[in-house]
Amino acid sequence: MNLTSLHIPYALPTVLLVIALSLKLPTFVRAWRDPDVRATTLLLLLAAAVFLSVAPASIHKLNTTTGVPNIAAPWTYSLLTAFCGSCLTMVITWREEPSPRRSRRIRRVWTIYTGIILGLWCTFALADVPSERIYDLDTYYASEPWMREHILLYLFAHMVSALVAAYMIWKWISKVRASWLKAGLVFLQAGYAFGLVFDVAKLTAISARWTGTNWDDLSTKVAPPFAILDATLVGIGFILPVLGPFLQKWPREQATYWILRPLARTVRHVAPSSARARVGRLAPLDLRLVQRQTHIHDALLRLAPHIDYTLYHAAHSTASNRYSTAKARGLAGAVTISAAVQSYRQETPRDTNQQPAQLSPDITEHINDISRAMHRPRLVDSLRQRVTHTERATTHA
Repeated sequence: MNLTSLHIPYALPTVLLVIALSLKLPTFVRAWRDPDVRATTLLLLLAAAVFLSVAPASIHKLNTTTGVPNIAAPWTYSLLTAFCGSCLTMVITWREEPSPRRSRRIRRVWTIYTGIILGLWCTFALADVPSERIYDLDTYYASEPWMREHILLYLFAHMVSALVAAYMIWKWISKVRASWLKAGLVFLQAGYAFGLVFDVAKLTAISARWTGTNWDDLSTKVAPPFAILDATLVGIGFILPVLGPFLQKWPREQATYWILRPLARTVRHVAPSSARARVGRLAPLDLRLVQRQTHIHDALLRLAPHIDYTLYHAAHSTASNRYSTAKARGLAGAVTISAAVQSYRQETPRDTNQQPAQLSPDITEHINDISRAMHRPRLVDSLRQRVTHTERATTHA
């Protein structure tokens, strides 16, 4: 069996975790002081690091690069232990409101798991493991003094974290109403169940070695797939509540942002009533959408003295004979706003009989329909010319 034959199963979850981490990174940069954001980012980072490290090719590379046989063991097990601690703190963070009690519990978890990581390095330093073992280290050195303790330490730390987290989730899940969070908790429970199967398979194989029996296949062939399922499902469980609402909201915001583009371009030369905040293209989508909506609303307020509602009703009446209600409404608004922009540029507001100009709901409540119509400028120009020609014919008559 070559070193790359078991590498592929680790690739997909690694890619998914890296994508999730990249999506979360802008939030971390903006709000790194938020403990919840830091906890989520750390968890994703540790999960990705675990998958990168446990691939057989990565284990061999680390061993050969450092020149220390099996140094990948404490490195990988330390990352796994830190990931277990991060999972526990994340569950605590979700379950409890910010409080001194929650902070104390999180500090206690990290104190315990930091001690376990120090124990892993100390036991490895005391052990005699000269022969590199990539696939069967746990069983090959199951009876080696200090390496035995090293292996049992990481396995029991993993098992205890899975049991404690599963217990906390089981007591809490019935009280959860948020759909994304509940889905995440279901994935977590499934992941921890597979993790316990991994632990049991490993411990059974190690115990068999102590009695002189060779059940190494439990450790080398049965346990690894359950470990992959465990880490993948746990990763998904923590990602869903965080990225689920974002992914649900992002397509709608992206569609609205794209829909409003023609209207925003039409009114872009209308001077704002106040200095406009500069928002770059790399700013979050929701912030850019709010800026676009604000700019459009502000421009329409400036255009109010130039909006001719007689033109709007005439255009709506003409368009209604050929198009649906929403499309006719959008075309009428597009014709009216285009004419208002032209009037604004020429500085020729319509006569309002000294009454303050106001925006009609016909305009303000159908911005998206109006902007959709502006995606077809030829149709808007054609309708405007038709309405103008009709008005002129009526006037001359």
